[in-house]
Amino acid sequence: MSTTKLFSVLSAAALILSLCGCSSPDSGLDSPNYRPESSETSAADTGEAQTSPITLPEVTTSETLPETLPIPETEAETVPEPEIVTEMSDIVEPLTVTTQRDYSALDTELHGYGQGVHFDDLNRPRGAVDFTNDYREYGAKAINDTEEKVINLTFDQGYENGFTASILDTLKEKGVKATFFVVGDYAERQPELVQRMIDEGHTVGSHSVNHYSMPTLTVEEMTDEILGLHEYVLEHFGVQMTLFRPPKGEYSEQSLAVTGDLGYKTVLWSFAYADWDTDNQPEPEAALSKLIERAHPGAIYLLHSVSETNATILGDFIDAMLAEGYTFGTDF
Repeated sequence: MSTTKLFSVLSAAALILSLCGCSSPDSGLDSPNYRPESSETSAADTGEAQTSPITLPEVTTSETLPETLPIPETEAETVPEPEIVTEMSDIVEPLTVTTQRDYSALDTELHGYGQGVHFDDLNRPRGAVDFTNDYREYGAKAINDTEEKVINLTFDQGYENGFTASILDTLKEKGVKATFFVVGDYAERQPELVQRMIDEGHTVGSHSVNHYSMPTLTVEEMTDEILGLHEYVLEHFGVQMTLFRPPKGEYSEQSLAVTGDLGYKTVLWSFAYADWDTDNQPEPEAALSKLIERAHPGAIYLLHSVSETNATILGDFIDAMLAEGYTFGTDF
């Protein structure tokens, strides 16, 4: 039989089979060679999933649904893992100057603060009241503006002389909180005492890094003196300080402005006496009488922790003030 006749016979046979509805082993949905001519009929139309081993090869579950889906590199970079905030230092931004003030336009004259020896009818030193009124715009004060009988105890911590622990013991016994102004060297050398101040609910304030007279420094140097200690205490103790006592009580309009623009309040005092000379300590009885007689509403007491006399009379002073209706606070 010729090739042409053979091809005709086979074609006729195929036509007869198709008209009868029969299928060959290599045709239909079950055939591995089946490819739908149209995608109009889908699994959603029939209620059954239709698959083709050629266009959708059979794979294992682990290949199509891995236990852990890989995160695309770009997504991993833009969606970091959330951080767990455990203390204030995790959420505080670095301290910076918050104004574009022209500091060169401010007075740089050095002033040495003193509360003076003149008092008003509330027994408040006029020098402290005047300073607070004059420099209120820079967040500076030497007395709290109140007529309530409240005293704020503050201690300057220049160096350790062995009496701070005793002072802390007395404050704890009496249930009184105080403010401690530390210099950089004290914070570095006495971390246990600083941590105890914090743990027992006292306030830690800044007395600068190096105890330089602020008005003698440039704006940049003043900023470094405040920021340097601020960042050290924040890093090592998790505390953001907000109170500043200028070394030696010396200030200028410019130095007060820089301090205020850094987010700090300048805190001077409305009572202080000669307690810092360790070789010439005041007699305890006379010192106690002076502290009591000078009490006044809104008082800010400056005491030095190097003083043996202060450590000796502190408890008696607190008792005497409580008996006269005073309370003790740490708000400024």
